[in-house]
Amino acid sequence: MPPLVSAVIPTYNRARDVRIAVETALSQTYPTIEVIVVDDGSTDGTAEALRQEFGDRLRCLVKPNGGVSSARNAGLAAARGDYLALLDSDDEWLPTHVEAQVAFLERHPDFGMVLTDVVRMDAQRRDYQLFRRRDFLPEDGHILPWVLRNPALVPASAAFRRAVLEDVGGFDETLRTAEDLDFHLRVALSWKIGVVEQPLTRAMRGHDGLSASPRTYRDYLAVIEGFVDRHRDQVEPRDRAAALLQAYARNARGLLQAGDARGAFGCAAKGVSLVRSSRDAVAMGRLGMDLAKGMAVRARRALRGSSGAPRR
Repeated sequence: MPPLVSAVIPTYNRARDVRIAVETALSQTYPTIEVIVVDDGSTDGTAEALRQEFGDRLRCLVKPNGGVSSARNAGLAAARGDYLALLDSDDEWLPTHVEAQVAFLERHPDFGMVLTDVVRMDAQRRDYQLFRRRDFLPEDGHILPWVLRNPALVPASAAFRRAVLEDVGGFDETLRTAEDLDFHLRVALSWKIGVVEQPLTRAMRGHDGLSASPRTYRDYLAVIEGFVDRHRDQVEPRDRAAALLQAYARNARGLLQAGDARGAFGCAAKGVSLVRSSRDAVAMGRLGMDLAKGMAVRARRALRGSSGAPRR
């Protein structure tokens, strides 16, 4: 028999969305797969609806609400597979997703995790963007320097060996967001990672409104800064500087869009202190122009709002 794959799907109050995710997991061309849904304290009848529709085709675990990391970890602890695959409850797998990932890991016994390209979709499940892994991970293997520069994971695109979980542990339950970045970095520190260059994952973005939250950006920075600090002896100085510089620039823009101007300019100031080359200087110059434009837009909006207010 082919190795068993455990698909872990955490969910909270997504009775409609999770049904679609489960259907895509059960429709895989790979022959030996168990589907585990972890209902993280839903109040919309998720577990009952899934059991009624799918019966014993899946395992449905119910636990008190503890957040997505807690739910993922509960599913991973219950999994029996040799390989573990993640699928969020508003995302989808194309039919050959698991087959392609297992084939890669079987061909590369020294690799711990494999990722696929991702099609981004909006809340109406309309495709709008292709996330090509090779744009950020140009090679396979020990790719921590590349992951440091862009640790975005998209959990639904990841499959890994049980040995990886036993080695690095599960998801950090103290993080409300950026827990996927933290996991990606911990895996990349110790294991080889590969890419299947096919868009076999469809992922919804911004479904919960967290992607535009200032906390999302702060968690991102805390993960990067904490990782670099803890592992400074295992990361080359130039990689540490590049990771922090890109994190500060990326999150400065995000914080400004989220309405945290002070946080945005604080990130930019930290980035300036890491400039080491003309290329870095150009990047920070562009960031400065973007922040200035953003502040100008915010000022114009504020003026329009005040001019339209009734006079007393």
